[in-house]
Amino acid sequence: MRLLCALEREELSVGELVQALQIPQSTVSRHVKVLTTQGWVSRRAEGSASWLRMAEPEGPARALWQVVRDAWQADPQALEDVERLEAVLEARSVDSHTFFGRMHAQWDALRTELFGTSFILPALLGLLPGDPVVAELGCGTGPNLVALAPVASRVIGIDREARMLDAARQRVEGIPNVELRQGGLEDLPLHDAEVDAALCVLVLHHVPDLRRAFAEMARAVRPGGRIAITDMRRHTRTAYRDTMGHAHLGFAAEDIERALPGQLALLRYTELPPDPDVRGPALFAAVVVRR
Repeated sequence: MRLLCALEREELSVGELVQALQIPQSTVSRHVKVLTTQGWVSRRAEGSASWLRMAEPEGPARALWQVVRDAWQADPQALEDVERLEAVLEARSVDSHTFFGRMHAQWDALRTELFGTSFILPALLGLLPGDPVVAELGCGTGPNLVALAPVASRVIGIDREARMLDAARQRVEGIPNVELRQGGLEDLPLHDAEVDAALCVLVLHHVPDLRRAFAEMARAVRPGGRIAITDMRRHTRTAYRDTMGHAHLGFAAEDIERALPGQLALLRYTELPPDPDVRGPALFAAVVVRR
């Protein structure tokens, strides 16, 4: 059903179907073979490439497909499939179908070969004003602490798990302006207005009491300071509650706003484009300001 919805919309390769639907290639190939044999999918060869398209159903098959497609399009997973498919098609358009896209792809590869990619984040972080005191809430093993250290006067990494902090301690060893503290978001080990900014990346979905967590952030961030949040958009993968201990199935902008105390305001909520190469739900980036 998912394969046919994608192939009804666009002619695709097996690799593009794998990216768009996040299904293993062996599974895609097996289902495509059945669908082709039964006349639901047509195949077109172009050089060494093979392109697939949904065949036009006729008679009772057409009526059946309309019922199945309409039912599936009401499912939240269908929206996620469409978003990933659009990202795959956009990548194809930029990288393959235009001269500029091909040149752009070559330049990216050359620049990465010559200089790598580790310089990008420090360059962007250099835009931070002054020498801020920054806390990362739920720092995990500390990769962001290392990136923040050169552009901040002081960086405080906070995590509730001792083993995470042990790994972070090894990672930041020798960096004098990084400090680690143990604690959760609902009871932050920070003084009032101690930090200029806070970073919270893929942590909020683990926090049962969002209101208390945001109240703690409001206490710890100085007036005028900002809190940068990246997390999952709303999704329907309920298994995450059991397999990974998620307390929330992602957040929409209104979910964040509803949990904010009066001292905090949502300045921006941006839906990030889905990455065709990853399996998790799509993400958002939000900025909250301390009034």
